[in-house]
Amino acid sequence: MLQVRRSTNPLDAQAISTRRLDLLPLRVGHAEEMATVLSDPALHTFVGGMPDTPHTLRSRYQRITAGSPDPAVSWLNWVIRLRAESCLTGTVQATVGPSGPGAVAEIAWVVGSPWQGRGIATEAAQGLVGWLDRQPVHTVIAHIHPEHRASAAVATVAGLTPTDEWREGEIRWHRNTRRSRQDNP
Repeated sequence: MLQVRRSTNPLDAQAISTRRLDLLPLRVGHAEEMATVLSDPALHTFVGGMPDTPHTLRSRYQRITAGSPDPAVSWLNWVIRLRAESCLTGTVQATVGPSGPGAVAEIAWVVGSPWQGRGIATEAAQGLVGWLDRQPVHTVIAHIHPEHRASAAVATVAGLTPTDEWREGEIRWHRNTRRSRQDNP
């Protein structure tokens, strides 16, 4: 299932299923529906910016799906599909790159306002972290604004814990994967 493209062993996003969700590898064709999903300006409270138009999102998705210019880094992006309603509700992503003896995955998630409060971000993040546990990844990190309680709750349930490290006004959250825990009993 793992596709090796280069000798540095980058990963490819693969479909991930959870109890209620399908995490589907991002495609440019998702841009129009995702522009609607992500259209609430309140989604940008902690990360800045404004919602993208379908055209702008399509251009961004073209760049993202082309892959990282660094052959040692994998850009992995999924849309979150709520199976029961057959609609897209948000995204999850992981940027995986080498760090010391193993790879580090920096993850993020966003769920559109109409679907918040239903556990979708939590379930999607748990599905992503579970998938990363089965990959050649040793550490999972996320950067979360200190006032973003909902994202902190998602990170906690996904097994990440806050550290004392900060980056650009956000707290670094950390989790060792199963692979790391097996290598360092």
